[in-house]
Amino acid sequence: MDTLLNTKPMTKVTATVPLSKITDDRDMLRMAAKLTRDLSTPNPVIYWTDFLGSAAIGYAALAGAILVSSPWLAVACAILSVLALYRATLFIHEITHLDHSRLPHFRLGWNLVIGAPMMLPSFMYEGIHMIHHTRTRYGTVEDPEYLPLALMKPWSLPLFLLTAILMPVGLLLRFGILGPLSMFSPRLRRLVVGRFSGLQINPRFERRDPEGDFAKQWRWQELGASCVAIALIVTTLTGILPLKAFLIYMGVISGVAVINQLRTLAAHLWENEGETLNITAQYLDSVNVPDGFLPYLWAPVGLRYHALHHLLPRLPYHSLGEAHRRISGALTQDSVYETASYPSLRAVIARLAVNTMRKPRR
Repeated sequence: MDTLLNTKPMTKVTATVPLSKITDDRDMLRMAAKLTRDLSTPNPVIYWTDFLGSAAIGYAALAGAILVSSPWLAVACAILSVLALYRATLFIHEITHLDHSRLPHFRLGWNLVIGAPMMLPSFMYEGIHMIHHTRTRYGTVEDPEYLPLALMKPWSLPLFLLTAILMPVGLLLRFGILGPLSMFSPRLRRLVVGRFSGLQINPRFERRDPEGDFAKQWRWQELGASCVAIALIVTTLTGILPLKAFLIYMGVISGVAVINQLRTLAAHLWENEGETLNITAQYLDSVNVPDGFLPYLWAPVGLRYHALHHLLPRLPYHSLGEAHRRISGALTQDSVYETASYPSLRAVIARLAVNTMRKPRR
């Protein structure tokens, strides 16, 4: 610990030093692992209670938004539905990191309650997100979840957010039309799997066909989402499902997508130019927003500690707050660890926006 406490401060080093030139702070890595060794076991009670409670509130509020006659009450119900279902949906991130033997049937339960109804099965993230955590792929052209947004033109940021509004339409087309049709066309199937089967933001990333047990998971998850999408299309076109109910449902999914896209903007600094980065550099390109109440709403399920998550990706979400307290308490305020903490969502987005206005731009 003494070695770490005396390390040279690197406050906001990423503002002047390229990420690829940063050396690994091995003392910090060892200390973080040592202090959190007892926090790696997921608590089933917390997981199931949090997930099912969030989903129940979300669906109840959705029903309220559809059924109540008061416009103001309907809007309030819709907002509550978006926030609750957003929280429930973000457990997809936990599913990608879980040792499923420690939390049996959670993936199945999540897909039945959220994945299929929201047309967002977990295979859309599984097999994608772990590439983002790969030591040699983070921030490179092979990373499906990374774009150098800070190096792009200013209009890239609003465009990035606006695309999320159309996400429910895209999911409806993917699972209601393209997915079923691709079963009869190998060429279309390759396109659907490669381009339209992952929550990726890198347009150059192309997904490979699933294999083994994951392929079995993929099949039943896709079947469930397709059944929901086809049912929505058919019942709306035939008038069985009122157009108002359909639009509110799609609007809630769109709201979930927009908040998540905003959170994604604040998850990293997006300043890597495609170079391979070490763990410390990846950490410094990522963001913690540990203080305040609002991060519990826009970055729930532990994602307010996104930089810490990149440092210790195996920690369950309910352990991240305690891990942050332990590590922060063991280090000085000018340590490398504190460099990744920012005061608010606004501060992170403002930094990103300012960086897009600098030249040269992509």
